[in-house]
Amino acid sequence: MEVADKSFDGARDAQNVRVDADIRLGVERGAGLQELMWPIVAVGAVMVLRGGLEYLRVMVAHETAARVQITIRKTIYDKAVELGPAWFGRERTGDVILSVVDGVEQLETYFGEFLPTLLIAFLTPVGIFCFVAFLDLPLAIVLVGAALVALVLPTLFHSLDHKASLERAKTYADFGAEFLDAVQGLATLKAFGQSAPKAASLAKRAMSLAYGTMWVNATNALGRGITDAAIAIGAAGALAFGAWRVEAGVMDIATLLIVLMMGVELFRPLRELRAQLHAGMLGQAAAESIFRVLDALPLVTEKPGIGTGATTQEQGAPAIIFDNVTFAYPGNEDSAHESLSFTVKPGERIGVVGPSGVGKSSMVRLLLRFYDPQAGAVRIGGRDLRDMSFDELRGQIAVVNQDTYLFHGTVEDNLRFGKPDATREELEAACRTANAHDFIASLPAGYGTVVGERGIRLSGGQRQRIAIARAVLRDAPILVLDEALSAVDAENESVIQQALDRLMQGRTTLIFAHRLSSVIDADRIMALDHGHIVEQGTHDALMAKRGVYWTLMDEQARETGNRRSDSFDEKVVTSNTRDRDVADMAAAEAEPTDAILRAEGLGWIGAARVLLAFVTIERMKLFFTFVFGVGRVVAFIAVGVLSALVVARVKAGMPFDGLLIWLACAAPLAGILHWLESWFAHDMAFKLLAAMRVRLFDKLDRLAPAYLLHRRTGDLSAMATQDIETIETFYAHTIAPAFVAVLIPLLVIGVLLWAGWPMAVALIPFLVLVAFSPFMLRNRLDRLGSRAREALGELNAFTVDSIQGLTEIIAFQQIERRGEAFLKIARDVQRVRLPFYRDLTVQMALLEIATGLGGLAIIVAGAMMVVAGDLDSGLLPLYTILAMASFLPVSEIAHIGRQLADTLGAARRLHAVNVEKILVEDGPGVPDRPHPGGAAISLEDATYTYRGRRDPALDHINLDIPAGATVALVGPSGAGKTTLAHLLMRFW
Repeated sequence: MEVADKSFDGARDAQNVRVDADIRLGVERGAGLQELMWPIVAVGAVMVLRGGLEYLRVMVAHETAARVQITIRKTIYDKAVELGPAWFGRERTGDVILSVVDGVEQLETYFGEFLPTLLIAFLTPVGIFCFVAFLDLPLAIVLVGAALVALVLPTLFHSLDHKASLERAKTYADFGAEFLDAVQGLATLKAFGQSAPKAASLAKRAMSLAYGTMWVNATNALGRGITDAAIAIGAAGALAFGAWRVEAGVMDIATLLIVLMMGVELFRPLRELRAQLHAGMLGQAAAESIFRVLDALPLVTEKPGIGTGATTQEQGAPAIIFDNVTFAYPGNEDSAHESLSFTVKPGERIGVVGPSGVGKSSMVRLLLRFYDPQAGAVRIGGRDLRDMSFDELRGQIAVVNQDTYLFHGTVEDNLRFGKPDATREELEAACRTANAHDFIASLPAGYGTVVGERGIRLSGGQRQRIAIARAVLRDAPILVLDEALSAVDAENESVIQQALDRLMQGRTTLIFAHRLSSVIDADRIMALDHGHIVEQGTHDALMAKRGVYWTLMDEQARETGNRRSDSFDEKVVTSNTRDRDVADMAAAEAEPTDAILRAEGLGWIGAARVLLAFVTIERMKLFFTFVFGVGRVVAFIAVGVLSALVVARVKAGMPFDGLLIWLACAAPLAGILHWLESWFAHDMAFKLLAAMRVRLFDKLDRLAPAYLLHRRTGDLSAMATQDIETIETFYAHTIAPAFVAVLIPLLVIGVLLWAGWPMAVALIPFLVLVAFSPFMLRNRLDRLGSRAREALGELNAFTVDSIQGLTEIIAFQQIERRGEAFLKIARDVQRVRLPFYRDLTVQMALLEIATGLGGLAIIVAGAMMVVAGDLDSGLLPLYTILAMASFLPVSEIAHIGRQLADTLGAARRLHAVNVEKILVEDGPGVPDRPHPGGAAISLEDATYTYRGRRDPALDHINLDIPAGATVALVGPSGAGKTTLAHLLMRFW
């Protein structure tokens, strides 16, 4: 990439420094237009060549960056799998997501723009010296000195800038993690009345992020100001030095004219580097956050030389041995298990009971080798788990976890985690075994129905039954049930338990449970307390001991008559009707999409109106941004104009010292005003972004939890971080620059009309072309930009799903399959991005050509006026510089075309949330009065029907609960218990 960029930029800048010199010198000598025709054609051809080389340079950089991004994302995914749930259990998902998605996205700018620009900037002093030394060696030394100052001096602040970037990256990650946690827990926050305090906490974090980003911009802007000042002072100093040399007779006027026309354009690579420094710092910070993940060490590793191929299973069910196992979680001084020893014989069914926190789930994690014990060993079939490959170990185990995790996708997608190549008949048979087929069949799309993120569109019991069916499909010799029936109602429990009894036949089974019905028929039951086995035996034997097991199970045993009945009416307990009702609810909330917010509907006028509505709170900063923006461009133009006047006076033999004083003032002023403009623009922008983040959460708070049923929290988190971050372009780089881009060209055209209307007429077509270049292919660019925002939102959501469901991905050996899906989405992002970059680069190349040809047109028109005697040849350079300066503010707007397209996509997605209808509005409120003994609850003829359903979930319910009373609401899964609770909390 660097070699290609070097070649393209070298060719571009070689012609840049000689642009139009031959023509201007010819005019100075009084040559006619016919004599200058070939130089004019040659310069025009070079301008077109420049545009072509620019296109090739930029596209090589973007395509290389795209390949690098895919490679990095694959590497991060592989590393995430290697680190496993143990490492991610100590990290916040939102923090990691920003590294995987947003951090890698930052690297596109880093590899695609910053690094190539940095390379060319380092070569610039060499190029300047090689060219100018040919004309005048002392002058070359002055220009090289200025270039080195512009290049090196800002690096003195690099450590400060780098430190600020790292601190900002940490603050950004903290906000992203906090926002994701808050959105995923909104139902809980609202239930406990804590959503408002959480919003206040997020507001503080959003402002901390704004201040942190502002500090990065402040240190970065200081470097940019130094670069701007060094460039302007260098160009002015070289001109002054050249003028004195011409006056002294040691340099000819032609060389001075070339230096004048090169001006600050000679330092263009340094200017471009200045514009990329902020992106470079963010890219470095993103890279360090990525390396934090890549450099992390997994808690468990495979021994070298162990095969990782197909699973090898011994004949029959293997034995499980915990041999004197001592285990404590990393960073925890207290042991979860100490000298734990037991054996599960092949085909034996073992129940493990104990209070919460005694280490039951820890045993599952040790068995799956998410952790290794600090002492002792865990063995399967007589082999230490550390001597087995991960594939061999996990291929022998099917798990139903207490915290069942279903991925966003269809029911069938989640079932195939157990067996990817299962036939439809096998899927249905497994679901019948788990008593899940009937409710699945009643869903609108059956097995093709989308269940939502974490299975949110299903009830807890339904999720549990799908997880059990998934384990049935696994058909592994070892079955682990970790509170597998915890979310299943009593009636369905009876059916599923008999199905599990059949599944356990011939398999080594570990049952971790609180429910008596789950372990009562186990061959042996072990009671845990404080990480130790305190007693074991059959149910009857342990009950007779009246020990720990009796304490845990006595009440359940008396309620159930000690044994569940083997006879039941399956038609009664399947609850098909109720399941169908819950399925209707899921269908009502489901959308025929991937649940990603679409960037549609809002045009640029509407988007500008929405975004400008926020600016009212920062009006004064916007005003100062306008003032300093205009002043900065005027100062920049003044440097060129004063330089031209100096040359004119040198040519005429007139004194020019006074002009040099003004030039010495204008040169640093351009850098100072640019710094001030950047400060006010970014201070305004970052505070507005903080307000937008707070407003987004407030709106989600009012919409939740109903709205979250058909949205993905990873996508919403991407909106609060990446989408809103892109809107910074509009506030900091569009509003004021757009005003300047209109004002300055109009002033220049006015001056040219006064000086000589042919020059104005020659300039206007090219200026109009450049002015409208941001609107060329605008619809297509905006469409591609919006699609890119959607694709990144989907990638963010998929990554959240994958990290939070990493236990299932690893336990069910779906690493490769899930990784392929992850890379497919990542490649989809690139497939949208590359055509976008291609169109944008074509537009930018045409802009380069139009700008160059516009300058050429001014020279030709001015030359005609000089030949006709209507213009002093000494003033032609002045008007040429003035005309070329009019392109500067317009080109700055055009150069942010990509960011503007992303901004529109982000604004569309945010607007879609902001205009979403709130189904439950907050009431007027009542005085907070104490209620000794509690408050009474009354439901009067309450009926509720979920959106899209025909049958009500609650139908004319009348219920009076006196103050202080305790009432139990019971019923099968889907009977309306949760609906009633949500109505009481006004979720619906």
